[in-house]
Amino acid sequence: MLDARLRRLIDPPLERLSRPLADRGLSANATTWIGFALGLAAMAAIAQQAYAPGLALLLLNRLFDGLDGAIARQRGLSDLGGFLDIVLDFVIYSGIPFAFALADPAANGLPAAFLIFSFIGTGTSFLAFAIMAAKRGLSTELRGRKSLYYLGGLTEGTETILVLVLACLFPAFFPLIAWIFGALCWLTTATRITAAWQTLR
Repeated sequence: MLDARLRRLIDPPLERLSRPLADRGLSANATTWIGFALGLAAMAAIAQQAYAPGLALLLLNRLFDGLDGAIARQRGLSDLGGFLDIVLDFVIYSGIPFAFALADPAANGLPAAFLIFSFIGTGTSFLAFAIMAAKRGLSTELRGRKSLYYLGGLTEGTETILVLVLACLFPAFFPLIAWIFGALCWLTTATRITAAWQTLR
């Protein structure tokens, strides 16, 4: 819901930050892998109940996720880059709830499972529509220039990041956060199925 609006705010500073990195030869794919490593480190920290370091590493992961796209727009978008970006993003998005489950299985296990279950709905509806959009030559730049079609919804990347940040700031409330956001994710899945039905039939 917020991704399109946020892009207009974050793209200019990301372009400025990424330019010297691109000029020094850092590739978009290497930036993606650095961000992924930071995301794995965030998972490890959260699993050990080190929530403040986990939050810092998660924010760095998100920064590098923004930088890889900015570098790609300067050096040229690629199918491999788009593939790595979305796959590794989804691994971290689902990995953070899993880390909360590891941190406190009794309190967080079931809510984390429900949240990851809900990510299957948002993730598959998003990616399946992108495949069909590519077959039909559909495109959009509402969320910036991307390697694949980004179908919007109530719970997009921005909302997911905000929820994961909230969980790190208030780990005792993770179960409540997970149940609420998981339900909103299923609402997003339903609206995406409706949009796909109207567009593709």
